[in-house]
Amino acid sequence: MKKGWKIVIGLSAVIVVILAVVLFATSGMRTTANEFFGAVKQQDMTKARTYLSEEFKASTDEASLKEFLSRSALLNFKEANWAESSINGGRGELNGTITTETGGKIPIKLMFIKENEEWKIYGLQKPTAGLQPSESTEPSASATSAASPTAIPGKAEQIALSKQSMHDFALSLKNKNMEHFRSTVSKMWQSQFTTEKLNDGYASVIKADLDLTVLDSLQPVLDGDATINEDGVLVIKGHYPTTPSVVSFECKYIYEGIAWKLIGFYLDIK
Repeated sequence: MKKGWKIVIGLSAVIVVILAVVLFATSGMRTTANEFFGAVKQQDMTKARTYLSEEFKASTDEASLKEFLSRSALLNFKEANWAESSINGGRGELNGTITTETGGKIPIKLMFIKENEEWKIYGLQKPTAGLQPSESTEPSASATSAASPTAIPGKAEQIALSKQSMHDFALSLKNKNMEHFRSTVSKMWQSQFTTEKLNDGYASVIKADLDLTVLDSLQPVLDGDATINEDGVLVIKGHYPTTPSVVSFECKYIYEGIAWKLIGFYLDIK
């Protein structure tokens, strides 16, 4: 009996050590998060932005950040409780709840990246509150996968994202120059492709002299469930029910700052 107790005590000690290691490893993220929200509470957006990654700052100015925080009721910050944390190399994540001064509870997800040996906030995501379309109330298996850094947006948001991407692409296509389209995509994609490279990549579509702005008045139809792969890339496939040819698309997004941003766009007309 005594030996059995020793084994149980030994296992408990190991668990305590593991928890201590995890808490120590994620303490830098917690410090960054708490200091960020401390600045938010003071409505000091200049200071709050110092805790953001370079890509986050590049994609979100002070006005946009404040508008997002205000719309999400996070400007009324009182305290934070970080229930879950994880680290994978130079990336990490905190999941928790923000309590407001009025006693409200707001679920929040923060994504981090290591920059110059310091944890910086790469993305900030808050689930959409209120009534949602019925098809988005039941998340797919991939939406709740531990490997997915963010939740898959509901069908209404998927349609809005793909519709906006098609609109931006169609405008540039009409002008025979991808400059506008490039300005709307993720900073990651922009860093890899100049406007000239995008013009070359979509050269065959540009030469076809198509006017896809006519799709602005139509709603796209989603083809199957959206997915998020192990790299955090959201993939949305769909089509526009046009005749005689059907316009199909595949949009790929990454969560950058406070929004999904395009990182890949494929078009098929047949």
